[in-house]
Amino acid sequence: MQVEDQVRSILDEILGLDGRASSFESATPLLGSLPELDSMAVIGVLNAIEEYFDFVIGDDEVDGGTFETFGTLAEFVRTKLQ
Repeated sequence: MQVEDQVRSILDEILGLDGRASSFESATPLLGSLPELDSMAVIGVLNAIEEYFDFVIGDDEVDGGTFETFGTLAEFVRTKLQ
């Protein structure tokens, strides 16, 4: 499964989006646009990403820009995998 597809799946599951994440494109806004994505949900998404991709995300690696759009989140994951 591609990074983007797995990130969509994680967002859908953690945020309870009922399949809406499947239509997310790179420019789809996340933080501030999805009411489901509050501070607690961000932690849940990050934990699920860490678990699925088997890496650790440091507190200093994440800022508001990470969750600005679906594309910025997917790129963050791709960068961590390198």
